[in-house]
Amino acid sequence: MRAMWKGTISFGLVTIPIKLYAATETKNVSFRQVHATDGGRIQYKRVCTIDGDEVPYSDIAKGYELDNGDMVVLTSEDLAQLPLSSSHTIDVMEFVPLESVDPLYYDRGYYLEPDKAAAKPYVLLRDALSDSGKVAIVKIAIRQRESLALLRVADDVLVLQTMLWPDEVRTPDFGFLDEEEPDVRPDEMSMAGMLIESLSSEVFEPDKHHDEYREAVLSLVQAKAEGQEVFTAPESESTEVIDLMSALRASVESADSASSGPSDAGSSGAARKSSNGGTKSGAEKSTRKTSAKSRSASGSKAKQNSKAKSSSKSGSSDSSGSKRTKTTTSKRSAS
Repeated sequence: MRAMWKGTISFGLVTIPIKLYAATETKNVSFRQVHATDGGRIQYKRVCTIDGDEVPYSDIAKGYELDNGDMVVLTSEDLAQLPLSSSHTIDVMEFVPLESVDPLYYDRGYYLEPDKAAAKPYVLLRDALSDSGKVAIVKIAIRQRESLALLRVADDVLVLQTMLWPDEVRTPDFGFLDEEEPDVRPDEMSMAGMLIESLSSEVFEPDKHHDEYREAVLSLVQAKAEGQEVFTAPESESTEVIDLMSALRASVESADSASSGPSDAGSSGAARKSSNGGTKSGAEKSTRKTSAKSRSASGSKAKQNSKAKSSSKSGSSDSSGSKRTKTTTSKRSAS
């Protein structure tokens, strides 16, 4: 990895020289803008709107447009003279519990590496943070922008998580929040809880998840590069709203069959009954009644079963014969 920023952590009277490294990288598929007819790349020129001349990058400055349309021009020298205390220092302001910070404020993550001579104070701060169970709220200026940030420990390394300022986080303003909430039945809550339980894992395992869209795009590019046939995507499932209880029940059954398989269906059902404290929902009662009727039907007299099977076979045979006759007649007519 390549260091993108150098500075110090200011921790009381202790200063810790460190280097900053980006902890994440995007893996998005990169496209170029091209001419659709011949594949030629599209180029853009930086042109001044006043004199119409092309402007070299070295002559480009930052401009702030005022409400009246006037432009205030700021150069790199102007911005470099700003008296920022956090320009090369990570200022520790306070320590708070991690759970008190809403993840909505998180922005980007960075690893901090100490200079060789600063290993001891670095380890001291790392271990003290870990033992306290808290995180440090700090301020840092990266690329001419001051940011609020969070300092925490991950994998024996200090991690800096830049954060948004309070006025950068929007407040949800939705009409349904001011309306009366719809009534949710207890059996719907119970079924929703069963669905959550059936899809739950002990810990988050990132390697279980993959960017299927990116893989599909790369496969498409590879196929077109090799002159292969490009397959169209299957139609998405209908988004029509159906009965909530039916949708929840179908979701639970689908999750159970995907996670445990048919052989474990009985044990998973027993586990859900135990976890719900023996509470019987309307859906569970209906299922047991259906099972009881099935067992009652299977316990009928053998003679009645024999007659039913015989009648069913006879009907099926007649139906099959009728279908074959119709098919044969159709083929002869066509010939």
